[in-house]
Formats: sequence, C-alpha cells, structure tokens
Amino acid sequence: MELHFTGIIIAIVTFLIIGMCHPLVIKMEYYSGTKYWWTFLIIGLLCICCAFLVKDVILSSALGVLGASLLWGIGELFSQKKRVKKGWFPMNPKRVHEYADIDKDESLCPVHKEPKHPAQYVNEE
Repeated sequence: MELHFTGIIIAIVTFLIIGMCHPLVIKMEYYSGTKYWWTFLIIGLLCICCAFLVKDVILSSALGVLGASLLWGIGELFSQKKRVKKGWFPMNPKRVHEYADIDKDESLCPVHKEPKHPAQYVNEE
C-alpha cells in the first residue's frame, strides 16, 4: 500500500499560514493601525498570481492559501481596530487619537449591524 502525503502536507501548511496571519493582524494593527491595509492586498494578490504559475502542487497550494489568508486579513485588520476599541485587545497608547467612537449597536463587520434583542421591539410599538 502506497501512502500519499500531499493532502496532509497542504493541511499542515494551511494551518501554519492561518496561525501566522492571526498574530500578524494583531501586531500590525497595534503598531501601525489600518493605514497599511494595502500591503495585505498587494502581497495577497501577488501570492495568488504566483500560485497559478507554480507547477508544484504543494507550493502552489501554499501560495494560494497565503494569498487568500492575506486578503481575508484586510477585513480582520479593520475588525481588529473595533476589537481594540471595545477593550478586547490592548490599545497602542501612541495612537489613542485614531480610535473613533464605535456605535454600540455596530458589529465587528463593517456592513452588518447587530440585530436588536427581541425585548427592544416591544418598546417601539
């Protein structure tokens, strides 16, 4: 019986890339805020384009996962700023002025509002 390790290797690489991107987003937001979000965009797109050109399945998969993770990281970078404002993560004291007030019903997603609690609808009628 012949064993094939390609899928397991890709899974491990994916796990490591995603695990690396989480602290990267946290550190980037802490030290520079959201002003360099475009670096995630450029590097992510370059990784995805390179994934099309690489013949090796494992390397191509790793580049694709890295590119997609960096693109996902753009949204996470802006959500991280909201998490800091809510007090879930430490705020950089040098950049306190950059944290505008967040509406209390605003979720971490920039286009989604938190639904009202059912008890709040009773008062509107």
